[in-house]
Amino acid sequence: MKRTKPAETKLVICVWHPFTWWRPQPVLAETIRKRWPEMNVVHLPDYDKLPEELPDTDIFVGYSLRAKQLKDARKLKWIHSTAAGVAQLMYPELRDAGILVTNPSGVFSVPMAEHTMGLILAMARNFPDSVRQQDKAIWSQQELWDKPQHLAEVNGQVLLIVGYGSIGRALAKRAKAFDMRVRGVTRSGQGDGAHVERILPAAQLHEALAEADYVVVSAPETAETKHLIGAAELAKVKRGARLINVGRGSLLDEAALICALKTGALGGAAIDVAETEPLPADSPLWKAPNLFITPHTSALSDRLWVRQAAILVELLERWFDGEEMFNQVDVTRGY
Repeated sequence: MKRTKPAETKLVICVWHPFTWWRPQPVLAETIRKRWPEMNVVHLPDYDKLPEELPDTDIFVGYSLRAKQLKDARKLKWIHSTAAGVAQLMYPELRDAGILVTNPSGVFSVPMAEHTMGLILAMARNFPDSVRQQDKAIWSQQELWDKPQHLAEVNGQVLLIVGYGSIGRALAKRAKAFDMRVRGVTRSGQGDGAHVERILPAAQLHEALAEADYVVVSAPETAETKHLIGAAELAKVKRGARLINVGRGSLLDEAALICALKTGALGGAAIDVAETEPLPADSPLWKAPNLFITPHTSALSDRLWVRQAAILVELLERWFDGEEMFNQVDVTRGY
């Protein structure tokens, strides 16, 4: 693919999302313009004017571009997703177009690792029930202790991270500081072993689940990972273990999760993502026992768009210098 020079490049930033912080902040376009003042950088606040901007766009920055829009983007060479998940882009027309796709892998790792570590500690120390009792002005020391899930320590506990990528590695580093025993699961069984006892292939997931005290799901969303954790997997988990999903809602069978919580097969669970978002008010998840819900906030950080800008600038430097690009999405795998 022929790469462009800054002066001949049109880069369009376009994301609209009901949640305001997912919309690119001014610092993103400002940083690029400061580095390459000769580049044509267009920052659209919504999709209204996108059709007229697409035909001569070289680089598109955003997380959504439909097949019909792609057809109009005749000069498009590269899509940089502002979302780590790119399942919404993995349609046949894009796969066949030979367009480079990158994502901001790593930009969410620190906040998500800290958030997930917070969820682990919150379940071990039962902070959710403490807050509920505080709201009722009840000093609940005895009540908290009498619950089947006693207040516990996390040191020495086995943490299994299903989907051991950049988020998993950042979490493992923090979990090791709490003296947890960390294991990872990847598709191939390969990965960075610096902070884990061992890494297992996905084929050995059931075996790994049986030994875990805490299971964190952070795998990518693909056709193969839909309901990666379902009734069969939850049946393998050690009784009383805790499950956390910070990946995608589709990775977890929510009906099976509710059943496991009601029967006590799981000692507790925390989810930051759901199959339907926003989670409907009538969803049974709201009333599931021992379930802690955060509203897809694990990736949020006041540093997000500064980090997004830094990654995109580094990628643009490589693009213009003809160097190898990082964070490339394998469009055949979908991540």
